[in-house]
Amino acid sequence: MYRNKKSGIIGIIITVIVLILIVIFSNGENNASFFENAASNLVMPIQNGLTYLKNKLSGNSTFFTDINNLKQENEELKEKNSELEQSLRELENIKTENNTLKEYLNLTEKYGEYKTVPGYVINKDISNYSKTIVINIGKEDGVEENMTVIADQGLVGHVISVTENTAKIQTIIDTASSVSCTMSDKDTIVCKGTLDDNTTLKAMYIPTEANVIQGDSIETSGLGGIYPKGIHVGTIQKVENTQNITDRYALVETAVDFNKLDTVLVIVNQ
Repeated sequence: MYRNKKSGIIGIIITVIVLILIVIFSNGENNASFFENAASNLVMPIQNGLTYLKNKLSGNSTFFTDINNLKQENEELKEKNSELEQSLRELENIKTENNTLKEYLNLTEKYGEYKTVPGYVINKDISNYSKTIVINIGKEDGVEENMTVIADQGLVGHVISVTENTAKIQTIIDTASSVSCTMSDKDTIVCKGTLDDNTTLKAMYIPTEANVIQGDSIETSGLGGIYPKGIHVGTIQKVENTQNITDRYALVETAVDFNKLDTVLVIVNQ
């Protein structure tokens, strides 16, 4: 009896399994939809991620293209800027040349009674003890030693040595320089260079009866055999009185600014 009962349970189990299989196979289309939905849910995020990545890469491609364009534009701007700088330098050179020509013209008109040769400064040695300059004209231009050198404002100095194409000038502010001058009242004095600075001369041997006034104009006297008469030297800046009137002296501010001196004339027919 026990064996019959066990066989009945097994039969029931088999019957249930068969029924389940029948249900499954009879609903095959629905199961297919279930698996498709599951697959779709799994694949769609991956597909969306790939699409997003593709779009980002496309955008980066445009970005890199823009960078290349900007680099090219930057190079073009640099080239144009270089051309503009070159043009500016050329204009500055033309301006400098025009200013030099104007200075030459002013000099030749101002000192029309002299035959002169124009030149410009190519070297300066303005120290405490030696205050000389070198200009770009020499023997080939008719320049000789002891010729007077002037600028638009007044006296510069005289030639002390010459080469074929250059000349060395001892300026009036050199400590070894000595210029015979006259004051406004025509009294004669001697102006010498000083160690103090590059704009001051020391006026010495002032006549005891001379009336020295600050602001008086000082000109070359024509004495001494180097400088012609009447060339402006400077103005009296200060009078230094001493216990002995014969030792008094005056400080003369030079007409020429030697720190800015560029253009000169050499007088060749004095």
